[in-house]
Amino acid sequence: MITGSLVALVTPMTENGDLDWKRLHDLVEFHIKEGTDGIVAVGTTGESATLTVPEHCEVVKRIVSQVDGRIPVIAGTGGNSTQEAILLTAEAKSLGADACLLVTPYYNKPTQEGLYRHFKAIADAVDIPQILYNVPGRTAVDMLPETVARLAGHRNIAGIKEATGLVERGRQIRDLCGESFAIYSGDDATGMELMLQGANGVISVTNNVAPRQMSELCAAAIAGDRETATAINESLDALHHKLFVESNPIPVKWVLKEMGLIQEGIRLPLTPLSQSFHAELRAALKQATEQVEPA
Repeated sequence: MITGSLVALVTPMTENGDLDWKRLHDLVEFHIKEGTDGIVAVGTTGESATLTVPEHCEVVKRIVSQVDGRIPVIAGTGGNSTQEAILLTAEAKSLGADACLLVTPYYNKPTQEGLYRHFKAIADAVDIPQILYNVPGRTAVDMLPETVARLAGHRNIAGIKEATGLVERGRQIRDLCGESFAIYSGDDATGMELMLQGANGVISVTNNVAPRQMSELCAAAIAGDRETATAINESLDALHHKLFVESNPIPVKWVLKEMGLIQEGIRLPLTPLSQSFHAELRAALKQATEQVEPA
């Protein structure tokens, strides 16, 4: 089971929107050095919605090759077309990904039965560990715990990224699916509490800019050390919230640019962070980094 702090990695781009392979390479090494436990490639934060299929597959290919088994790589392969999701998942397997992350179908708003059949079809078709991804705030569909439980017994469905921000939802899924089914928080602000109550990690946006702190936070929370986890989480709390002042990944890409780790590249229809939010993002970053300076 993959556990800990898993970064929902941004996809670096140049100012004209081309993929920035050099910065992608550097980001991967940065995360390995700073203790990130796993990389999620081309998820929502990686702008999967605006990458072409060849670009999508090339990003996964390069990350898997570079990581070379040092930490797990989870490929985002979801879609609102079941057949497209199967094709992307099969390609990720052929490229050597350790697992796949599959978002609930967006825009077409399937029923709970449709969600069950969608994910079962992908799991039947491709023999690779698959993590369900429930994020109703972006997809307009909420996969209920009872539907997750129907899927949890499939040999290829390993867990869920639960991004409702509802801690009670995580407890419901754990009760229905058992301890062998992995639960990852998809909400940084409530991730600590979910892990203290038995979740296996966080697929994190905050990890992009504070990987060492997030790794230490997850390790403490999974171990049940509330005092240590709370102290770290308090220093990150402003980042957890301010990284969503505009649609993800707008704020996190701006912060990474401020840190000198990427260029200011993002693809339409997303646009660079509004000037009015610059000061509060800088303050949140300062709060997080000041907490980890040597004594």
